[in-house]
Amino acid sequence: MPSMYGDLDRPPLHADALRRALVTPDALWTEVEVVDRSPSTNAELGVRARTSDDDGVVLVAEHQTAGRGRLDRTWTTPARSGLTLSILVRPTAVEPVRWPWLPLMAGLVVAASLRDQAGVAAAVKWPNDVIVDDRKVAGILVERIDGAGRAPAAVVGIGLNVSLREDELPVPTATSLVLEQATMTDRSQLARALLRNFDRLYVRWLGTGGDPGLGLQAAYVDACATIGRRVRVELVGGQVVTGHAVGVDPLGRLLVRTPQGEQTFGAGDVVHLRRAT
Repeated sequence: MPSMYGDLDRPPLHADALRRALVTPDALWTEVEVVDRSPSTNAELGVRARTSDDDGVVLVAEHQTAGRGRLDRTWTTPARSGLTLSILVRPTAVEPVRWPWLPLMAGLVVAASLRDQAGVAAAVKWPNDVIVDDRKVAGILVERIDGAGRAPAAVVGIGLNVSLREDELPVPTATSLVLEQATMTDRSQLARALLRNFDRLYVRWLGTGGDPGLGLQAAYVDACATIGRRVRVELVGGQVVTGHAVGVDPLGRLLVRTPQGEQTFGAGDVVHLRRAT
């Protein structure tokens, strides 16, 4: 029975228990589905967003075979070595100009969940990474979906490295909870905590029309390791800007102080954001 013994280090998620814990009358979540494999959970929920009116749906894949990051970067990890999920929501109560806060909020949620549940000193890196000691432990991809005759949707993808060993990391600058000696690496428990925390923060953000001035911006700055550092901003058009990251503005854009003055960058403008020497 080799497959049973092969599961000991990386046990499957407790799908039924996740659904019972998360799909409740007062929760954001209307459906939580766990599948053995998916090319891309974001792509699958993107199709669903275009062809249904669903909201509050979570899709988790035990093995994602063609995961996508920002700017169509691809990656894959061994089965059950991480927590790979996507969330379908329709934040129509928030004006679209504030939707760029979604990946930043997701980063806050992941970092806070890891600090609380796994005992690691997680921080956010603008715009869509969660890091531990400058190594990436989780990435986030948010896509807006517009379908004919349907309310616009957002698909929030989260990929968290849980049990990857050093030789399994996608890049040398990545890490995992196991490598960071986390106090807890139960993926089912992490998923419950992460999704409950997202529910709370998202519902508050929705209810305040995108949180204008009610603390989200300050909370993000406090959690963001990018702020206060000298950074190199590589832009889509090939330009490079170097300066000090000094904050984020009310729309979630990065503020960088340069010799030419303060400049503002949205996530869609940036190919790479690196620490400058």
